[in-house]
Amino acid sequence: MTIERIYNWINGQSCEATDNSWIENINPATGEVINLLPRSDEQDAFDAVAAAHDCYLSGGQGNAGAAGLNANQRCDLLMAVADAMEERLEEIALAESLDTGKPFLNALNGDVPRAIDNLRFYAKAAAAQTTLAVAGDNSINYVLRQPLGAVSLITPWNFPLHLLTWKLGPALAMGNAVIAKPSEITPTSASILGQLFVDVNAPEGLFNVVHGFGHEIGDALVRHPHVHAVSFTGGTATGKTIAAAAAPLLKKTSFELGGKNPSIVFADCDLEQSIAAVARAAFFNSGQVCLCGSRVLVAAEMFDDFVDALTAQASLYRDQMGPMISAQHREKVISYVELAKQEGGEIVCGGEIFGDPNGAFFEPTVITGLDHDCRTVQEEIFGPVITVHPFDDDEHALELANDTEFGLAASVFTSNLQRAHHFAEHIQSGMVWVNDWNLRDLRVPFGGMKQSGVGREGGEYSLKFFSQDRNVCVRYNYE
Repeated sequence: MTIERIYNWINGQSCEATDNSWIENINPATGEVINLLPRSDEQDAFDAVAAAHDCYLSGGQGNAGAAGLNANQRCDLLMAVADAMEERLEEIALAESLDTGKPFLNALNGDVPRAIDNLRFYAKAAAAQTTLAVAGDNSINYVLRQPLGAVSLITPWNFPLHLLTWKLGPALAMGNAVIAKPSEITPTSASILGQLFVDVNAPEGLFNVVHGFGHEIGDALVRHPHVHAVSFTGGTATGKTIAAAAAPLLKKTSFELGGKNPSIVFADCDLEQSIAAVARAAFFNSGQVCLCGSRVLVAAEMFDDFVDALTAQASLYRDQMGPMISAQHREKVISYVELAKQEGGEIVCGGEIFGDPNGAFFEPTVITGLDHDCRTVQEEIFGPVITVHPFDDDEHALELANDTEFGLAASVFTSNLQRAHHFAEHIQSGMVWVNDWNLRDLRVPFGGMKQSGVGREGGEYSLKFFSQDRNVCVRYNYE
């Protein structure tokens, strides 16, 4: 049986790795090989950077941006790619489902439509932006917002296409040329996207995709002198490695990293709504979400009843959730469940392998009885495993919420508006939801505090990251 191959996209051409090495792409739901992808090396990364850099230079390095496309043309291109994605919606959703193991309908109705929305949103947002102009007594100052050049986008495996387009949209809208490095675990949708750019007659070198292992090509995509910005979403440890490489070169960087996010439930909440939201925050996408609410803090007077209700919700998720991204990652998740037992925790539900024996499925798991300073509570697990803790009062709840080195997101469930605003102000996280989880608006800032990242994405924040503002002062009165 011949196994399908996918390719790098460099300078508008599909190509193998320089040394013709390949990586097997495994379906985590079945353990079967989906396709083979190039195991690129440093030379392939250099080729992709050269293509992007040449594309940028061909535009004259001014306001026109890469390949000389003006703002309207860039927006039209993004819209054309979004339309092409929509025409192949089911094909792309199937690729996303096979790569990640997530249910096909989740990809069809969620991941891929959101990726399409990302491109359309940034096309419109870029077209609507304005810059500052200030008139003085004898001069006028105005701001030119111009592209950076070639930029690297390094994206994770949990939402491959959605998070790639989240960065790609503003990068291209602002006139840059792009080198994308998708996760080697979920490469297929990025390759399809590379083909779509060719199909809509995008300039050569505008969008390049290079596959491979991060430790083999990532350094080249960060350190190369023609790469002027790096946007990364992924684990905190990898983010620190990229930061260490980029900082001496004074490159622009944006990092959206890990989380150990609290869901804080007060006794005055809407109980039914809160339980549903907390369960979704815990088990959506098999818990493989940087925003997931993996530390559930519950008012002591309702603790037992809430744990019982949450356990019932967990059993419902078991029947509809996909696998871990790989057998190796599942072993990491299992190791934390075993660690929780050693630390004195009680496995209230879950904690077991289930489903296809060749897949990487793991049950939604609820753990109680752990001290808050335990490793299981403090370290990011990135799976369907949550710990639940009682709190005595508001001060105790806030203390527990902030007792982490991470600071990405939090949810607060209460009917007390004063309490909600107080917690929103004092929780140390980049995002806070009140009475919901992951209710997103593409215009607002997305990003974390502490070990959860540096910088913000979304709306104007992304457009500014992928551009540089320059001041021009014109004197007009010599009297």
